[in-house]
Amino acid sequence: MVGEAAALRLGSTVAKAAAQMWLGGKRREQERRMGMSELIRVRVSGLRFQRGVERQFDEMADAVYDRLAPFLEREFPGLAENSRQAVIDAVCDTFAAADLSDEAILAADAKPAEIVRRLTGAARPPVGLGEAETRLYELLFAECVEYYVRIVRGLPVFEERALSELLARTTSLGAEIARVLQRLPDRSLFAPEGTDRDGEFRRRYLELVSTTLDEVELFRRTSDQAGAQVRLSVAYVSLRATGDEIRARREGVRRALPLLRPDMSDWENSGGEGAGMRVEAALGGPGRVLLRGEAGSGKTTLLQWLAVTAARGAFTGELAGWNGLTPVFVKLREYSGRALPTPEAMLDSVAGQITGVMPKAWVERQLADGRALLLIDGVDELLDAERRGVREWLRKLLAAYPDVRMVVTSRPAAAGADWLRREKFTALHLDRMTPPDLAAFVRQWHQAVRELGEELPCPVDELPRYEQSLLNSLKDRPHLQSLAGTPLLAAMLCAMHLNRGSQLPRDRMELYRNALHTLVHERDADRNVPSAVDSGLSLGDKVVLLRDLAWRLSDNNRSEISLDQAAVHVGRKLAGMRHLDEEDGRAVLESLRDRSGILRSPTLGRLDFVHRTFQEYLAAEEAAEEDRIGNLVERAHLDLWRETIIMAAGHANRPQREELLGGILDRATAEPRYARKLRLLAASCQETVPELSQELAARLDGAVAALLPPRRSTDPAGLAAVGTSLLRKLPRSLAGLTEASAVQTIRTAALIGGREALDLVTGYAADERDRVVNELILNWRYFDAGAYADRVLTQLPLHDHVISLSHAGQFLPLTRLRAANFVSIKYPLAKLEALCELPPLRYLSVSSLTGEADLRHLHAHPGLRFLILSQTRTMSHLEALEGLPELTYLALGRVGSNADLTPVAQQHGIRYLNILGTGKSTPNGLTAIGGMSELELYLFNVDVAAWLRTPDFVPPRVKSLDLHFCTLPDDPKSLDFPGVHVTVH
Repeated sequence: MVGEAAALRLGSTVAKAAAQMWLGGKRREQERRMGMSELIRVRVSGLRFQRGVERQFDEMADAVYDRLAPFLEREFPGLAENSRQAVIDAVCDTFAAADLSDEAILAADAKPAEIVRRLTGAARPPVGLGEAETRLYELLFAECVEYYVRIVRGLPVFEERALSELLARTTSLGAEIARVLQRLPDRSLFAPEGTDRDGEFRRRYLELVSTTLDEVELFRRTSDQAGAQVRLSVAYVSLRATGDEIRARREGVRRALPLLRPDMSDWENSGGEGAGMRVEAALGGPGRVLLRGEAGSGKTTLLQWLAVTAARGAFTGELAGWNGLTPVFVKLREYSGRALPTPEAMLDSVAGQITGVMPKAWVERQLADGRALLLIDGVDELLDAERRGVREWLRKLLAAYPDVRMVVTSRPAAAGADWLRREKFTALHLDRMTPPDLAAFVRQWHQAVRELGEELPCPVDELPRYEQSLLNSLKDRPHLQSLAGTPLLAAMLCAMHLNRGSQLPRDRMELYRNALHTLVHERDADRNVPSAVDSGLSLGDKVVLLRDLAWRLSDNNRSEISLDQAAVHVGRKLAGMRHLDEEDGRAVLESLRDRSGILRSPTLGRLDFVHRTFQEYLAAEEAAEEDRIGNLVERAHLDLWRETIIMAAGHANRPQREELLGGILDRATAEPRYARKLRLLAASCQETVPELSQELAARLDGAVAALLPPRRSTDPAGLAAVGTSLLRKLPRSLAGLTEASAVQTIRTAALIGGREALDLVTGYAADERDRVVNELILNWRYFDAGAYADRVLTQLPLHDHVISLSHAGQFLPLTRLRAANFVSIKYPLAKLEALCELPPLRYLSVSSLTGEADLRHLHAHPGLRFLILSQTRTMSHLEALEGLPELTYLALGRVGSNADLTPVAQQHGIRYLNILGTGKSTPNGLTAIGGMSELELYLFNVDVAAWLRTPDFVPPRVKSLDLHFCTLPDDPKSLDFPGVHVTVH
C-alpha cells in the first residue's frame, strides 16, 4: 500500500468516526461495519440531506488526507510493504473499536493526549508489530485522534434542524475544518509534538553556545593572573593541516648543531615550513573529518571555534556553506565509565540548563535533516577499551543520520589515519605553527588578554610593548621558536613573559622543564582527563621513566625505538620503583605515549619523542642523575651529543660541572683534531651553567679567545651557537681586521641577533670596504627592518650596492634610503605601482609579481639601466619602455604565446635581452626583435621551431642568439643565420 492510499483510508476512517458520533445515539454493532455513505442513508432521511451530509464528511476526509499524505511519505519508506499494511490495519481497527462517543470525549476534557491515553489503555495492543511498526502505529493513532477531536468540536449539535444548518454551510464547513487541521503542528516520527517551537528553541540554544563556548583559558601554570578566561573569538588563530596519513619518517638522525638563525622573511612572508593548507579550507570539502594532532596542537580550541562560529552564522570563505548548521559539541571525556550520549543527551554539556524545555526529538530532527554540525572531541581522552565503543557509536549515528557533518578529534596514538576509513572519514593532521602562525598567535593572545583589565600584571597600555618584546625574543632565539610550535606551548611562553615583566629565563632549562611538566602531567590533571586520571603514576614517576627511555635512545645514537623493546625497558625500570603497584610495562608505556604529549608513534610499532629537544633534555637529566659525566666527555666531539651535553651542564651539580667542562677543555688541548669543536662546545655550556669556579671561568675565556676573530665561512654558525655571551668577546670596531675576518665577524653577530648584536653591528657601519658594506646590507634580513635601516643602512655608502628585500616589512624603510639605487625585491610584489615611492633606481629586479605588470609605473625611474621581471602573470604597456632611454639590460619572465613583444624592438638602446617562455611558448614580436643588430638575445623555454614557421619570419640579425631548453627545428641548418653567433644549450 502506497502512502496516498493509506492516507485516504485513514482520512475516511476518521471522518466516518466523526459522522457516527455526530449522527447520535449508541452505535449498533452492525453500524460499525457500515461505510459512511450507508451510515448516512440509515441515519439521515431525505435524499437531498443525505447527499449534502456525505459531501461535507468527504471534504473532512480530504482534509485529513492532506495532512497525513506528506507524513506517510516521510515515514513509510523505511518499512516493508506488509509492515505498512499491518500498521494501517491496526490504526483503523483501533478506531473502529474505540469509544469515541461525546461522553468519552467530554470525560477527557476533549484533550487529544488524554483521549489517546484512555483508548490505548482500554484497548488491546496490536499483535505482531515490531518496534518500528509499533512506534509508527502509536504516532499515527495519536495523529488521527487529534484530527477526530478537531472535527467533532467544529460540528454543530445534531438535531433535525441541524441538517439544514449543515447544508447551509456546505461551502464553508469543510474548508473551516481543513483550516483547523492545517494549524496543527506538523508531526512525524522525528517531530512527535510538532515543530512549532523549533525556531524559538534553536535561537535560545545558539545564543547559549555562542556565549558558553566563546572562552578559552590562557595558560595558567605560570600565574593565576594569566589563567583567566578570555573570548575565544578574539584569541583564535587559524592553523594549518595536512592530509598525510602518516608523516614522513625523519631522514636519519638530525644534526645536533642548531640551525642557522632564520631571517625575518620566515616571519613576514606567508607560507614557511608548513606544507599544509589552512585548516578551515581543509575542512570545507569533506563532510566527515578525523582531525589528529599532538598534545596542545589546538584540536579542542578549533572545535570550540567551529561551534561558536556556526552558532553566529559567521563562516566565510571555504566554510561559508556551513552557515545555517546547528553545532552540537560533545566532550567524550565526560562519558568515561558511562554510556555515550543518545542524540537527545548531546546538548547536556553545553546547554544542560535549557534541555528541559527542548522540543521532543529536536536534536534528531537536526541530525536527520543534515542541519547538524556534530563536533566530537577527544577520542584519546577515554580509556583504551572505551575508544572501541566510540567507533561503534559513531557508526550507528552515521547509519541513522548519514547526512550529518562530523568532525572527530584525537591524538594520533589513539586513532590512526585509517581508524574511521570504513565510515569514509578524511584524516587530517594539525601541523606545527610556522613563524607567521606563531607571530599571529602572539598578537592575538595579547589582544585577547586585554579584556582581563585590572587582573593583568601590567597596565593595559603596556601590552603592545610586551607583545613586541616577546616577538623580538622569538625571532632572535631559535630554540624559543622551535619550542613554541603548538598553541599550548606558545601560550605558556606568552604567559611566562607577561608575568615575569617582559623577561624570559636566561637559558632554555626552565623553559623545557615547564613545557615537560605541562605536557607530561599537569594539563591532563587540570582537565580531569579519564585516561590520565586512571594512571597511578605521579609527575615524578613519569619523568623517571621518560628519562631512562631518553638516555637509552641517545646512548645508542637513535631517535626512535620499537614499541616492544621500549616496553621491556619500561618494565625493568618499574620493577625498581618499589612504591608503585604497576607491573605491566607495555600498558604504562602506551599510557605515556597516548597522554604524556612527549612520546608518539611516527609509524606503526615504533616510538620516538615528539621533539628531539625533549629527548636531549631528559637524557641530560638522566646523565646527571646517574653520574654519567665520563660518557659525555668521551662523546663531546660528536655533533649528535652537543645539545645533550649543554643541558647536562645545567642539570649537573658543581663537581659534575667541573668534571664535564674541565674534561672537554682537556680533550681540546690533547686532541688538536677536535680542538675547535670542543672549545666551541665548552663555551656554549655557559648558557646553562649557574656558576663557574674562577679557574674554570679563566680556562673558558682562553678557549673563546682562541676562536676569535672568525676567519672562515664556516666559523659564524659555530660561534653563534655559543650565544649572546660571545658578543662581549667580539671587537667593538673592525679596524685592524682583514676584510675576510671583518665579514665573518659581522655574520657572527647577525646570527646571534638581538639588541646587543644590533648595537655592535651599528658600530661596524663606519667601515666602507666594499665587502664589508655588502655584508652589512645582506644582514639586514636578520634584524628589525626599521631599526636596522635607521641605525646601520643610513650610515653606509649605498650607491651601486645591491639592496635585497626578502620581505615586505623592508619596503617602507627602503623608501627612506635616498641613496639606494640598486634594488632586488625577492618577495612576491603585488603591483609595480609601489615602486613609485622608491628613490630613482638604476637597477631593479623583481622576482615575483602577483598582479599585472603595468610598465607605465616605471616612469618614476627614468635612469633605469637594468630591469629584470622574473615571474609575471601579465604585462601591459610595453611601449612605456620608451620612457627609459638608458635601459640596456632587460629580462622578462613567464612570457606566454599571447604576449606581444613588438614594442621592445623600438628600444634601440637595449643590448641584452632575456626572454623566459612558459611551456615552450612562442611570443609575438620575436621577428621584430630579431632585427636589432646590436642585441645579444637569450631565449629560454621558447618554441623556436614554431617561430621559424610564422608567416612573417625573417632571419634574425642580432649580434648573438643563445637558446636554452628551447624546442628546435628538426634540421639544425635552419638555425644558420648569416652573421649571427648561435649557441644551443
